[in-house]
Amino acid sequence: MAQISVTINGKSFRMACDDGEEQRLEGLAARFDGWIGELKFAFGEIGDQRLTVMAGIMATDQLSELERKVTRLEQELATAKDQQVAALNNMSQNEQDLSRAVNTAAARIESLADGLTKSLRMAND
Repeated sequence: MAQISVTINGKSFRMACDDGEEQRLEGLAARFDGWIGELKFAFGEIGDQRLTVMAGIMATDQLSELERKVTRLEQELATAKDQQVAALNNMSQNEQDLSRAVNTAAARIESLADGLTKSLRMAND
């Protein structure tokens, strides 16, 4: 298990993470520290605990918004898949209808050809 040190609000914190996750954890800490910095700029020195709680709420708000977007996109994807299935079924039905129409036309042409052949034979006899 790896050990790293991150700085949030000017204070250093030692943290453990899985090997290979060091950069990810450092990035997350830097992002969180950025929110702390934004809050300090907006509200001034309001206390470490309040800043941390407010930054945590900001992170939770972002997570919540992303979860709503993912849910909406999953619903849109499901709708698109349903539409795709319906379109494929419709296309298959159209192909079957076309095939029947071509077969019917071919049978009529054959029947007409047979009739013409018989007529020509009768006329020649």
